[in-house]
Amino acid sequence: MHPLWRRGFRPFFMAAALYAGFVVPVWTAVWRGWLPATAWLAPSLWHAHEMLFGFAAAAVAGFLLTSSPVWTGRPALAGRPLMALVALWAAGRAAMLAPGALPVWLVAVIDVAFLPALALVLARTVWGTGQRRNYGVVAVVGVLAVANAAAHAQALGLCNGSAPRALRFAVDLIVVLIVVIGGRITPPFTANALRHLGIEAPVRQPRWVGPLAITAVVLVAVADLLAPRSFVSGAAACVAGAAVAARMAGWQTLRTWRDPLVWSLHAGMAWVAAGLLLVGVGDLGQTIVPTAGLHALTAGAMGSMILAVMTRVPLGHTGRPLILPRGAAVSYALVHAGAVARVATGLAGGTLQGTLLLIAGVLWAAAFWLFAALYAPILTRARVDGKDG
Repeated sequence: MHPLWRRGFRPFFMAAALYAGFVVPVWTAVWRGWLPATAWLAPSLWHAHEMLFGFAAAAVAGFLLTSSPVWTGRPALAGRPLMALVALWAAGRAAMLAPGALPVWLVAVIDVAFLPALALVLARTVWGTGQRRNYGVVAVVGVLAVANAAAHAQALGLCNGSAPRALRFAVDLIVVLIVVIGGRITPPFTANALRHLGIEAPVRQPRWVGPLAITAVVLVAVADLLAPRSFVSGAAACVAGAAVAARMAGWQTLRTWRDPLVWSLHAGMAWVAAGLLLVGVGDLGQTIVPTAGLHALTAGAMGSMILAVMTRVPLGHTGRPLILPRGAAVSYALVHAGAVARVATGLAGGTLQGTLLLIAGVLWAAAFWLFAALYAPILTRARVDGKDG
């Protein structure tokens, strides 16, 4: 078996990076009028769909297919079944890039198929292990599949106006995954890193603040689905942002600056808190455009946290020391700079808006181009310790 097909993180992390580096410049060119728009609904909805169900879905698949066997002790998906799952994801991307060349119903069938297949693989891995907290992760993937189907329902003419609400709900669901999984991995990774650096600083949080943060973010998703852009959604987002920030208070964030593999996780979680607060303040009627908070959660939180995980997981799971490859820290700077520029785009006007959007797209995509270049040898070669994986 080629090393690429031995674990899910290998092909899916590479696919996520390459697709991010491709689809963001395409969207930027469409927005500037340099390329014609696709035939799937409005160009902005196509862009949102591909960032969520193309880029983010591939990264989520790579992480969960790798982590769930570790959590449960069950065999990992590998070989031909993994190839088939990657092919299903790739077929969806091809269909979404050329919807005018295929019947709308066929585009929907091809694209919607990936997430249910992923959910079934994850359910088989975690079912019967007694680890009930992992059932929720599988459930979120399943609900993401429903959100994708709801977006296609509008393209099929079955449900008027379902796509914008379904896509925003999908953003919230991925934020839920970030808050859940980030809360699991960041404190222990931080504690280990500080111990390795010889820093005596306990990493702790009150037992109630983690469940509060997760519950609050779930309520944001529900509010955005049932009462979008309302006092309810704004209040929920403000509470969730404050809860995420409170959970980080004991994580010793300021002491992690010497280890980029750790501070990148903290930075991603900080984007979550900032994005939720921006969304909340905007929904409560303040003069903040909705796109500012939205892109803080997507370009900022999703982009930076996905990159942080994709740069760390391959090292440990290929038997390498947890030392960031030379030059990889530049990708962190690029993704954060691109996110800041994208958030600022929503606050700017006139010609400055177009300039900022172009800068944001180039910087953000370059972060993932750099990752793909630096990590291709790691993702496509066998473990250095000779073990399987």
